[in-house]
Amino acid sequence: MSTKEAITQEQEFVDQAYSALDSERSRYETQLARVRHQGGGGTPGARRERDSFATHYEDNLIRLRNLENRLVLGRLDLADGSTHHIGRLTLRDDAGEVLLVDWRAPQSEPFYQATALEPGNVVRRRHIQTRFRKVTGVEDELLTNGEANDFNLTGEGALFAAMNKARDGKMGDIVATIQAEQDRIIRADSRGILVVQGGPGTGKTAVALHRAAYLLYAQRERLARSGVLIIGPSDAFLHYIDAVLPSLGETDVVSSTIDRLLPGVVPTITEPESVALLKGRIEWADIAKRAVARMLEKPATADVAVMVGSHRLMLTRKLVARAQAKARATELPHNEARETYAKYLVKELAKQLAELQEIVFEDNQWLMADVAESADARREINRHWLPSSPQQLLERLLAFPEHLANVAIEFTDAERASLLRPKGSGFAPADIAIMDEMAEHLGAFESDSARHARKAKEAEARELGEYASATMKAMNLGGGIVNSAKLVDFLSEEHSGMTLAERAGADRTWTYGHVVVDEAQELSPMQWRMIARRNPQRSMTVVGDLDQYPAGPPAGGWAEVLGSMAQFTREEVLTVSYRTPAEILDRAQRAMADVGYPVRLVLAARSVPDSYDAHVVSPESLTREVNELVGSELELLNGLYGEGYGTIAVITQIGVHLAVDASDSRVSVMSAREAKGLEFDAVIVVEPSAILADGPGDLYVALTRATQHLTVVASEGLPGALQ
Repeated sequence: MSTKEAITQEQEFVDQAYSALDSERSRYETQLARVRHQGGGGTPGARRERDSFATHYEDNLIRLRNLENRLVLGRLDLADGSTHHIGRLTLRDDAGEVLLVDWRAPQSEPFYQATALEPGNVVRRRHIQTRFRKVTGVEDELLTNGEANDFNLTGEGALFAAMNKARDGKMGDIVATIQAEQDRIIRADSRGILVVQGGPGTGKTAVALHRAAYLLYAQRERLARSGVLIIGPSDAFLHYIDAVLPSLGETDVVSSTIDRLLPGVVPTITEPESVALLKGRIEWADIAKRAVARMLEKPATADVAVMVGSHRLMLTRKLVARAQAKARATELPHNEARETYAKYLVKELAKQLAELQEIVFEDNQWLMADVAESADARREINRHWLPSSPQQLLERLLAFPEHLANVAIEFTDAERASLLRPKGSGFAPADIAIMDEMAEHLGAFESDSARHARKAKEAEARELGEYASATMKAMNLGGGIVNSAKLVDFLSEEHSGMTLAERAGADRTWTYGHVVVDEAQELSPMQWRMIARRNPQRSMTVVGDLDQYPAGPPAGGWAEVLGSMAQFTREEVLTVSYRTPAEILDRAQRAMADVGYPVRLVLAARSVPDSYDAHVVSPESLTREVNELVGSELELLNGLYGEGYGTIAVITQIGVHLAVDASDSRVSVMSAREAKGLEFDAVIVVEPSAILADGPGDLYVALTRATQHLTVVASEGLPGALQ
């Protein structure tokens, strides 16, 4: 069969698949229109039920619309004569027969795992290239001859076509070109912490995202309510990857940087790296606990008189100590235990008030209300068990040397001095994990507005409970798997109009079914505690490259990075770089050896001749030279891809500003740390020796971001391999 005939054959199937997709969309559109036609009448519970189903139908329509491009990925021809078409989701024809098999289904595994040496029952694997609804090409692999290519690549033509196309500032999915070593990781068991070590261009980020999509498919019931959290190194990185999971049909995923995991707190200041490293040390776990106890739970040093109306009552040291002991005995967090503390003191003061008024106390609510409403009494009671938010506590701790000296006893005087800053300064990224630790010991902190909102929500829940009970009765249901409590939960949470991602992102105590951590080698011990709190079952995918850690790879490897969580880990290594050309990767690896930081060997799957240049210029002409190179690279990309396509990064030392013409939106200027995890068609690395001073890992990152062309510019000598 000729290529033209094969394309015609597959076009007929693709038309069938899109017809089935259109039918599925039409079904949800009809259901959504029916729900909306019912209007806004009825009881609050009935309205909530309609809204919940409308949200469900809308979510499914969004999911199906995201699958419009490249719906069909390929075909398997098996030894028994049967064929399976592989795609982005499972579709059935009008007779209910499976038409298209989801790439994550067990039947699809041979599409990614079969090789010429181990074909299983696969005779031929066909990769189908499409642009929206049109077939543009096919690539057949016969797996019966026992011959293998150098890297056992599957769909080599489709893979190289994807690697050679222009970057557009967004990561694309790799579902059509997943390689066997990647697929093994994607489908691995979700139990425990899977560490994926991968050098530049090995696809570790794409593998992690496709693994999230696979788990959401394979463990839908478990993850439907808990969700998946993806943690990336920067907002630019999250923007870069944000189209991948929707293109795979998954939207209920929370993505965040590590410093945005504490709801309501956004870092606004920067601080020296030495201070950030100090704040990441594990000692803060004890310091945070100590700060709550020593700064907020203060013993009374003297008996104090308080006025309730015209009556003088005594708040004694003994009463305060007894109230604090009762509160601690509850083992509740500080703010939540405060109710026990305050109620005890209010009651004891009310007893004194009853005695002065010569009436019997007997838990007299009026007398207790009089005490609670006394500003004098409230002030003295609060003084010895202060309510606090994590933000308030950390601000006070860092603003006063005496607090730090009393609480941060593990640090030297010089270290404590480096932590000091005035109240109202804002928060730095490294503060977030400390405040999260404090929040664990503090518990919920309710403002007056939050308290009113909670009471309103409780009233709504009671109303929903009445509606749910009535619904259960009307449906003749009573208990068992379906009960009124579960129906309330269904109506009030999962289908309340907020997506799972929105609900999870707003709740600090939310625990996720699975967590993906990218560039994981960067995280501090305190940040790992923060992540572990959100995934107590330790179901994680941790990806990174130890050689890209700024200070160089830690001596203890991933076990040192993960600390106490290392006991739950197993490690996989990605060995083939699909993105970075051999000419660039080889120079980067030799350059790192030249500067005394040899890196792990990664093999490049593709070659791009003449993909490296180096220029040594005078300091005075550096900026001019860089701008001329930017212009040259733009012309090169225009010739390679067409006018306006492709991306360029100019990578500099941290904090260095170059007057680079970035009027073309394809040009970005950034440090190596900002470029981490990203890829560009062309990269210009400015002053590599200065970038090395930021850290050897930074230099390795800078040298390995390009997919087509790397240029190094320096006003001083270059390491031998870069000359």
